[in-house]
Amino acid sequence: MSLYDAVVIGGGPAGLTAALYLVRSGCRVALVEKLTAGGQILQTEAIENYPGFPKGIKGWELADLFAAHVEDIPLDRFSDAVNAMESGPDGHRVRVGETWLETKTVILCSGARYRHLGLANEKELTGRGVSYCAICDGNFFRGQTVAVVGGGNTALEESLYLAKLVGKLHLVHRRDAFRGAKIYQDRVMGMPEKIDIIRSSVVAAIHGVDKLEGVTLRSVTTGEERFLPVDGLFVFVGMEPNGEFFPEALQRDPQGFVITDTEMRTNVPGIFAAGDIRSKMCRQVTTAVGDGATAAQAAFVYLEHLNA
Repeated sequence: MSLYDAVVIGGGPAGLTAALYLVRSGCRVALVEKLTAGGQILQTEAIENYPGFPKGIKGWELADLFAAHVEDIPLDRFSDAVNAMESGPDGHRVRVGETWLETKTVILCSGARYRHLGLANEKELTGRGVSYCAICDGNFFRGQTVAVVGGGNTALEESLYLAKLVGKLHLVHRRDAFRGAKIYQDRVMGMPEKIDIIRSSVVAAIHGVDKLEGVTLRSVTTGEERFLPVDGLFVFVGMEPNGEFFPEALQRDPQGFVITDTEMRTNVPGIFAAGDIRSKMCRQVTTAVGDGATAAQAAFVYLEHLNA
C-alpha cells in the first residue's frame, strides 16, 4: 500500500487550492472528491465578490476554472465517498469506498451541506416541491409560486435568482430583520411586485402527498398560523458539516464544525481543516481558498519536521 504525504478530502475551492500548493511543494498527494470538483459554488448562480471578476462570474464557470488549474498536476484522484478515518502516532488511514489510503497528513475540506427544517413530510417531498438548491431546481417552477425560507446571504441571493423564473416568491424569515448583506437586502426589497417578504414567521408544517401543496406559517410573535399555497419550497436556513467519518478525537464546536488554530491545525497532529468544514464566521470562496493555501503550507512544515 502506497504512503501519501497528504490526502486532501474534498474538491471544492479549499481542497483544490490545498492540493495545488502541496503538489507544487513536491508532496505526493491524493485528492478525494465523490462528486464533481467545485463544491458549493456549483450550486451558486453567480458570484459577485470574488476578486478578479468585477462583473461577477457564474458559479459553474469559476468551478471549471478551479478544476482546470489542477487538471494536469501529478496527483492521485479518487472519486468515491470517504466512510472511515483512523489516526495514530504513526500516521493516518482514510477509507475511500473499500480502499484504505495510508498518509502522513490529512487535510479536511469536506465542506458543509444545507440544513433541513426537520419537519414531517420534508424528506418525502424533497424533489417533489421541496429543494435546497435554486440553481438545480428553479427551472421546474417557471411561472409558479414558491416560498424561500431564510434570512442570510444565501436565502437572499437565491431569492433574486428564483425571482427571474417564478411567478411569485414568498420570502419567509423568522426574524424581523435580515442577516444578509445590505446589497442583497436592497435588491430583494426593491422587487415588491415579485417578492413578498414575510417577517417574524417560521414554516410550521409542510403539506402534500405526492407533491408539495403548501406550507403552514406560524408567527413567532403572536403564534397565529395560516396556510400558504405554494408549488415549491426552497430552504436556506444555514449549514451543517459533512463530517460523519471524522475520528472521535477530533475537536469540534457544538454544531459539529472542526476547530482549528490560525494555521488550520486541528487538535490531532497531522490533521488540518480548511474551508466550510471549519468552525469560523465567514464561509465564502475567498476564505476557502485562503484556508486551503494556509493548510497546505502548515502541512508541508509538519512534513518537514517529520522528515528531519
